[in-house]
Amino acid sequence: MSKAEPLVLIVSGPSGSGKSTLVQKILKLPGTMLSVSCTTRPPRKTETAGKWYNFISEVEFQQMVARGEFLEYAQVFGKNWYGTPRKSLDEALAQKKDLVLEIDVQGALQAKQKLPGAVALFVLPPSREDLERRIRERGLDSEDEIRRRLERARQEILNYNAYDFAVINDDLERAGREVQAIALGSRCRVEHREERIHEILKSFGG
Repeated sequence: MSKAEPLVLIVSGPSGSGKSTLVQKILKLPGTMLSVSCTTRPPRKTETAGKWYNFISEVEFQQMVARGEFLEYAQVFGKNWYGTPRKSLDEALAQKKDLVLEIDVQGALQAKQKLPGAVALFVLPPSREDLERRIRERGLDSEDEIRRRLERARQEILNYNAYDFAVINDDLERAGREVQAIALGSRCRVEHREERIHEILKSFGG
């Protein structure tokens, strides 16, 4: 990891796996901040612009793509675009905080390629049946959409070995402790502590 990069935690998983809830658990740790994504989808009733997403037009989104302003971006379910602004890295570095990215699997694979020092965490539902129940309880999708989401989840889970950690979200309290432990443990990786280790060595005379 470059000294000019903050610790980046990529949290990803199928739609409905509960990754947003687990990201909130990570953000309870001091010294963490969320990367606010851009999206072309309209906000839901419970969403406030700038908290989890910046809601922009497709024209604005494509202009940002053309200017190279995204770390990663993807079109989800053939409809809306989502992207992670590069400026989030600069903000995290300036604030000396760990940066948490909550993104879909397609975006996570892009981000991991561009930031090989990032820690990628995969959130899984305990079963197909459980995921279907969660999606249905949200009441947002048609039968065709539910089928597409479940098939997409199957395809996404096939990418599990591209991640560093996997958390099975069958018990929220335990899964929450696991994601926090991963975040804390990642801070102790040698490459992340290298600058501090060199300072300690200097105190011994080099």
